[in-house]
Amino acid sequence: MNTPVVLDPMTLPSDDNVNSYTFCVELKGSRWFLQKGKMIAYYGQISFDGIGHGRFERLVRTSFHSPLHASDWVVAEGSGKMLLADRAFDVNSFDLDDGNLTIRSGNLLAYEPSLALKQSIVPGFVTLIGTGKFVAASNGPVVFMEPPLRVDPQALVGWADCPSPCHHYDHGYMTGVMGGIRSLTGIGGTSGEEHQFEFVGAGTVLMQSSEALMAEQATGLVPNEPGVPGGPGGGGQHGSTPRMPGQLGDLQRRFGL
Repeated sequence: MNTPVVLDPMTLPSDDNVNSYTFCVELKGSRWFLQKGKMIAYYGQISFDGIGHGRFERLVRTSFHSPLHASDWVVAEGSGKMLLADRAFDVNSFDLDDGNLTIRSGNLLAYEPSLALKQSIVPGFVTLIGTGKFVAASNGPVVFMEPPLRVDPQALVGWADCPSPCHHYDHGYMTGVMGGIRSLTGIGGTSGEEHQFEFVGAGTVLMQSSEALMAEQATGLVPNEPGVPGGPGGGGQHGSTPRMPGQLGDLQRRFGL
């Protein structure tokens, strides 16, 4: 039987992967934006405050411009090491260098305030602009592709420094019997062979190596499960880094240690 590795504040990495599913952010009297429910543990003196608190007004004014997602995010502030994870999905960090990256809102776990988050015109996505580090999750390793390219919508994680995609429908889907039934009833949905997102121009497209979207759940809520506060029988109340330069041609996945 292998002896498990026991980590402490001195042996945890700084701003790096603990493993493929956990990332460690080190705060040194600094701040990070963090999606609710993605912090699994921390060492040190770290506080978590919701978006909109008065003392963070200036920070939010410069670094958070997505009212639709404000209730899903907090500001982590203090000194210590903070562990991030998301339901055992792959977690990695990337550096954006004077760039522009649009990503599914549920996949973005955290980012440095040197980046500005904006509401994308594409529903379900947000855009990061500027220079800094962010942490994202994916259902399987991320693959980076160069346009022109058509992508199964369920595999799409995001895109960097290229125009927003348009919808592409296979001619057989549009004219066939099954396509007609689906368009009228909505029954059956569509597959990646029938409907894709089409990218053109320069830039980089980020895809997860799976056609299954990460299952969404309300963020920041304690699961209604045994053994947790508020759950059945719980006894409580409810309650070297890869670069992403401007053109992003050398974008690479950050592997866990």
